[in-house]
Amino acid sequence: MDVSIEQSWKEQLKDEFEADYFKELASKVREAYTSKTVYPPPKQLFNAFDLCPFDQVKVVIIGQDPYHGPNQAHGLCFSVQDGVVVPPSLKNIYKEIRDDLGKDIPTSGNLERWAKQGVLLLNATLSVEQARAGSHQGWGWERFTDAAIKKVSDEKEGVVFMLWGRYAQNKVSLIDETKHLILRAAHPSPLSAYNGWFGCKHFSQANKYLESRGEKSIDW
Repeated sequence: MDVSIEQSWKEQLKDEFEADYFKELASKVREAYTSKTVYPPPKQLFNAFDLCPFDQVKVVIIGQDPYHGPNQAHGLCFSVQDGVVVPPSLKNIYKEIRDDLGKDIPTSGNLERWAKQGVLLLNATLSVEQARAGSHQGWGWERFTDAAIKKVSDEKEGVVFMLWGRYAQNKVSLIDETKHLILRAAHPSPLSAYNGWFGCKHFSQANKYLESRGEKSIDW
């Protein structure tokens, strides 16, 4: 099946694209886009992969579902398009970066600049119907994104996996802890941020680890 995705990922995930579950998933998603309002826009469905080629992945951040409001989702977890109000979880991410690294809080919630430095901003489910959170869960996206996480773990070394909240932490079984750095914390949502998100210092820890391996740190 020919999928419009960055070439290195197309090669790494070719077995998934040929699998029956993915063909069924693609059919469901195509039907949803033609009959309902679905986010992100179709051309941005694989944005996390397109902006962060496989060989450039240094950090993986795992989200659950795209934002389901107008003009928010653009294929990167936690990120919103320029000009859109910064969502509460991302506000708390920015606050932790400020406290951890002393950086000013940005006015834009667009995280494309992270992706272009090697941060894979991967939602477990890549599409959602407007105003219906979780509406495309269980369609097969999770199997596909699990395969992408496992591929990074198996084929690369020295990647930082940031697992925020229980949902992301349940993905730990896909990751080889002997080859990579796994950082766990509470989810940055206002509902849980005071239970271990603030003060986690994930951003400085990630940069120290990358630098210790001779890699360029991320400009968070």
